[in-house]
Amino acid sequence: MDLSALGTETRNERTADLDRMPVGELLSVMNDEDQTVALAVRGALAEIGTAVEAITASLRRGGRLIYLGAGTSGRIGLLDAVECPPTFGTAPEQVVGLLSGGPGAFVVAVEGAEDEPERAAADLDGIGVDDRDTVVGLAASGRTPYVVGGLKHAAAKGATTVSVACNRDAVISRYADIPIEVPTGPEILTGSTRLKGGTAEKMVCNMLSTASMVRLGKVYGNLMVDVRASNEKLLDRARRMVVQATGADPDAAAEALRAAGGHAKTAIVMLLAHCTAEEAARRLEKAGGDTRTAVGQV
Repeated sequence: MDLSALGTETRNERTADLDRMPVGELLSVMNDEDQTVALAVRGALAEIGTAVEAITASLRRGGRLIYLGAGTSGRIGLLDAVECPPTFGTAPEQVVGLLSGGPGAFVVAVEGAEDEPERAAADLDGIGVDDRDTVVGLAASGRTPYVVGGLKHAAAKGATTVSVACNRDAVISRYADIPIEVPTGPEILTGSTRLKGGTAEKMVCNMLSTASMVRLGKVYGNLMVDVRASNEKLLDRARRMVVQATGADPDAAAEALRAAGGHAKTAIVMLLAHCTAEEAARRLEKAGGDTRTAVGQV
C-alpha cells in the first residue's frame, strides 16, 4: 500500500522548521500536539467500551487478554501486561504481551520481524491461543503484517479480536471483531509514531486493562485492593487502603492485614463484615472476588 497516504506518515505543517526552532518553541508545539491525543481517544470511547466488555468476559471464563504488536506498539502492550500482576493481583499468564522478535526486542529493535505475519501465528500457538481469549492487535500505522497475521490466526482459533490503530480505515480494522481507530494525525517528527501514536496506544491500553479489572471486582471504590504487597512501598499502600476503605484505626488495619496474609481485599472484608480471614476469603470466593458483594453492600 502507499504508506505516504497514511495520516501518521504525512508531514506536520506546524513543524516544518522543527530543526530551527528554539527549544522552548519546540517543546510548546510538541505539548500542543500531545493535547490533541486525548480528544482523539475520546472519539473512540464507544469501541473501547465494547472491547472492555469482551476482555472482561474472556477473563471471567478463564481466558486471557493478549496484546500483540511490533516495535513501539508491541512494547506498549507488553508494558501494560507486565504491570497487571503487581497492580491487580492477576496471574502472569492472564494478561500477556507478545512482541514481534521476542522479548529481547523490547530492548534491542528487531525491525524486520514486523514484516513476517507467520511469526505472529507461531507466537500465538506458542501460548495456546483459543476461543476463551481476547487478542488485541496494536499498530499505529494500522497495517503491520505481524499484527495482521496475528489477528487472522487468532480469529481462526475462535478468539475475540480487537485492533488499535492511529489511522482511519486501517488495514488491521478489517481483521478485528472490534476495530478501534484513534486518528492522531501527523507527528511533529514525520512518521515517528512513538510520539502521538504511542501516547494514544498507551492511553487505550490503560483503559482496556484498568476498566476490565474494575469490572472484575479488583478495585474497591478507587483503591487497588488486589495489589501485591511485595515491597515496603506497597505494604504501606495496602495498610493505608485498609484504613481508607474501612475507617479502622491504623493498628486495627495492620492487624487485619497480617491476619489476611498481606491481602488488602481480604482485610477489608474482614473489617467491614466483622468476620475472620477464613470467612472473608470464603465470601470473596463466593462473590467472584467482588468486595462489595462479599460484604453485602449491593
